[in-house]
Formats: sequence, structure tokens, C-alpha cells
Amino acid sequence: MWAREYIGFDAPASGAGPIANRSRIPTGQSNLDQIVGDYSNPILKPAAVEVIRQRGEIALSGRVAPDMFNQCGPQQTPSMLIHQQFQLIQQEDQVVILYMFDHHFRRVRLNEQHPATVIPSWSGDSVGRYEGDTLVVDTVGLKVGPLSMVDMFGTPQSEALHVVERYRLIDYQAAIEAEKQSEKEHNHILPVFAVGDGIAVDPDYKGKALQLEFTVNDPNVVNTSWSATSTFRRAGGDWVERVCAENTREFGAERQLPRDDTADF
Repeated sequence: MWAREYIGFDAPASGAGPIANRSRIPTGQSNLDQIVGDYSNPILKPAAVEVIRQRGEIALSGRVAPDMFNQCGPQQTPSMLIHQQFQLIQQEDQVVILYMFDHHFRRVRLNEQHPATVIPSWSGDSVGRYEGDTLVVDTVGLKVGPLSMVDMFGTPQSEALHVVERYRLIDYQAAIEAEKQSEKEHNHILPVFAVGDGIAVDPDYKGKALQLEFTVNDPNVVNTSWSATSTFRRAGGDWVERVCAENTREFGAERQLPRDDTADF
């Protein structure tokens, strides 16, 4: 099980990176209590700028904008990569990726091609291959709904979205250096909270870590592709069952959950 004690994507060493939070805490990191995407990022097309700007105004007013997390919507690539604890299950012809939050999962078919016609779905169509010691996952055909977005700032997506992920093991010291970079941008979730949320790392494990690099391209939303990284270490807690629809208070936003007002008896 792999975990990460930071919420958000890390910028790549070079090239266009993910949208950042304009709102900051006093020490300079992203303010998770006020999510205001940087709509001035030049990679954004005008329609995307307006969506992010409007969501930022909601946050600045003290409210919480609805998203796939706080409304229990289907989580998609790459938004589900923000903070999830997950597992990779290697099988002969596929890799299954299990995510802790709300029982989401993906199937990655190995050494196959996308079909000529892809029917859009919430998980999309994912095919994978190994390049040496790196698992490369290519995903297209992601369905678009009212809550579809590629990050916590509400950056929209279209059915042209194309995501390529690269998973590889790295040494412990390289993982620590990556975490130091994460600390500059993201507020570290204290272990006392991380354990309860199931995203704490094992502080005593000095073995390999897992690094994910991914590239996002959506010509209907951005002017160029952008990339990001996330580094995960061995999880230090149990696999926690987090069922979104059974917890209506966690994320600070009112949820429009389905109800059945008919009496059972």
C-alpha cells in the first residue's frame, strides 16, 4: 500500500506544470482551507480561466464549491491522484489499481491498444506497458460530467483529455528529497490526522518508494500539455474504509445526496 502526506501535485523539473493555489498560509504553502486556482496561468484557454476564476471567488467568499470529492462524484484520472492511498495489483494481463477513497478502482490492460472507437466512461480506457522498470499507463475516453475536473481548483476537462502516467520505484533518499520539494508547495498533513485518514507513511521503512510522473493533454482546455509528479512511500496505517456518501460533514460543502423518503414499513 502506498501513501502520501501531501495534498496536491508537484511541479516537474522543467516545462509546464499543474495549476497552483493563489491562496497561501503564512509559511508560504498552499492554503487547503481556501482553494483559489491560479487562473492567470498562461496555459489555460479563456473558458477554463473563467471556470477557475469563478470557483476561486466562491472560496474567497467563505463557501466551498462543489466538486467530485465533496459531492461523492466519480473520481477520474488525474484528479484522483491528488492524495489517494492506493495499491497496485499485478496480474498476467492487467494491472488493477485500487484507491482507498470511496472504493474507486481502475483496470489497466497490458500490451494492448485502445479500441478504434472508445465509449467514454468515468474511468476511461487505460492500456499499459512496461518500459524497463517503469509502468506506463495511457488513458483516453474519460466521460465528462458536471463535476469533472482535473484538479482541486476546478480546471475543466473535455472528452479529448489524454493522460499518460509513469510509475517507477525510487530509492529512499530520492523519496526524501522529493518530499522536501513537496514541503515547499504543500502543507504537510500532520501524522495524527494522516493516520486517521489512512494516508500516513511508515516512518521506519527505509526501502523503495514509488514515484508517479504524469502528463495531461486536453487541447480544448489548455494550450499545451502539462506534467506533474507525486511521490508515495509505504503506507503506515491500515486500509481505511472511507465511504463518501456515509459521511455528509467531512468536506465543508453541503452535499446533494440521493434520498428515499418512502417508509420502509
